[in-house]
Parts: sequence; structure tokens; C-alpha cells
Amino acid sequence: MQQLLNFLPIAVFVGVFFAADIYLATAALMAAVTLQIALMKVMGRPIGRELVLTFWASILFGGLTLFLRDETFIQWKPTVVNWLLAASLIGAHFMGRNLIEKLLGGQLNLPEAVWTRLSFGWAAGFFLAGALNLVVAYGFSMEFWVTYKLVGGFGLTFAYIALTIYYLHRQGLLVPPVAERDAAEGDG
Repeated sequence: MQQLLNFLPIAVFVGVFFAADIYLATAALMAAVTLQIALMKVMGRPIGRELVLTFWASILFGGLTLFLRDETFIQWKPTVVNWLLAASLIGAHFMGRNLIEKLLGGQLNLPEAVWTRLSFGWAAGFFLAGALNLVVAYGFSMEFWVTYKLVGGFGLTFAYIALTIYYLHRQGLLVPPVAERDAAEGDG
């Protein structure tokens, strides 16, 4: 259900764009992100910082797009969000916190150096995603950019997850602890 709620605003944006234009799609995105926040509240689900950032970026850049009738602002939104996420990961590190560890620490028991590498790796990934968005926004048609927004963002996130799993596996860090393996083998 959570994945559907996260996908909803992008799907609405793309659908309305191809049915109408960038301005109506921008208004629909703003409404869909607002609806997403409202549904999360009604369902009693926690609203993460990334969603709050996405909401405010959509409202700010969407509002500028509509008010100034300039699609450049909505095209910059993914870049700004990604670069803010990258800056948050790096800034938290230098403040003695690791946001990746905070997010995944309950599922993984990793050495501090690995958490740091993951944090900087994801920060680099967010920075790259933001830069790639600008390349597509300025180098291709609006139709291509909108399609990229739908497919590219998910593709990049999937690639980051796959690279993270590959890295952790190569480091031998995804193997369950010996006691858990012994218990699992004893059940068979």
C-alpha cells in the first residue's frame, strides 16, 4: 500500500501531462502530493522527512511553474530534492549521525565504516540522479523528460538498492549470524 501511495503523485503527473499539458500536470502533481500526505495522516502512518521535502518542493516549484508559466521550475524539482537528500546524508555524517544507519540499523548489523560508505555512496547516487535529471531536462524534449521522470527515478533507485545489496554481499555482510544459521539448519 505504501508503494502505491508513493507512486501515485508521479503517475498522476505523467497521466495528466500526456492527456493535457505540463501546467495541468503540475497542478495535478501538487494536488496528488497533498492527497498523499492527507491519506498518510488519515491512515495513521508516519510521514517521513523525504515525503515532507517532496511535498514542499512540489508546492514551491509547482507554484512557481504555474504562477510564472515556466516549466523550468517543475523540471528543477527532482534535482533540488535529490541534491537536498545528498546534502542531508553528508551533513548528518559530519554532525555525528548516519541517516542510512538510522533507517536500516534495525535490519542490518554493520561496522561503522560500512555505514559511512553506504551513506556517502547513497549521497553520491542522489547527487548523480539530480545531475542526470538536468541533463534530460535540458537535452531532451518535455515528453522524454516526463517519461524519464516516471521510469528513470525508479530505475535509479532500483540500481542503488541492487548495488548496495551487491556490495554488502561481497563484503560478507548479508550472511545471517552463526546462531541464526545453526537454528535454521536444525529446523530442517
